[in-house]
Amino acid sequence: MDITLEDNASYTTIVDALRRCGVEDAVCCGTEILFNSAKQALVREKLPGVTLQLLDADGYAIRQVTSRRRAEQGAAPDRLNDRQVAVIRALEKVLRHCQKEGIQLIGYSDELVALPAQIKPEAIASACARDIETYGAYRGAEAVTPDAGPLINDVLP
Repeated sequence: MDITLEDNASYTTIVDALRRCGVEDAVCCGTEILFNSAKQALVREKLPGVTLQLLDADGYAIRQVTSRRRAEQGAAPDRLNDRQVAVIRALEKVLRHCQKEGIQLIGYSDELVALPAQIKPEAIASACARDIETYGAYRGAEAVTPDAGPLINDVLP
């Protein structure tokens, strides 16, 4: 069952509708302002499992959010949760800044170093290399595949 809010609904009315909303239900809003107000109430009241929809003039949902607890966001152990994805995006921005500032990052078996971009590959062991503290977040490929077996080039014909 959908619960439709009036455009001039008060905070109390919005919260009451959110609390009555079941798993299969949705709280529907007809305006962007009401939808944003309901989203804020949903976050403030910390109500999990509530679906909120913004409907267009024809009654079609054009935006929808469903609340869930932070622990539920990372429920699948083989997927990154929303916060982890945000951290990765921040890291990508930092890497973009490294590229713009002429910094190259080189990964060795268990460490990451920074070098000026103009350093040629044959001079990678340069004295200007700076170790980067990765706090255990970076591991080289050898750490990920500890017993991968011989490489193709290592196998005799």
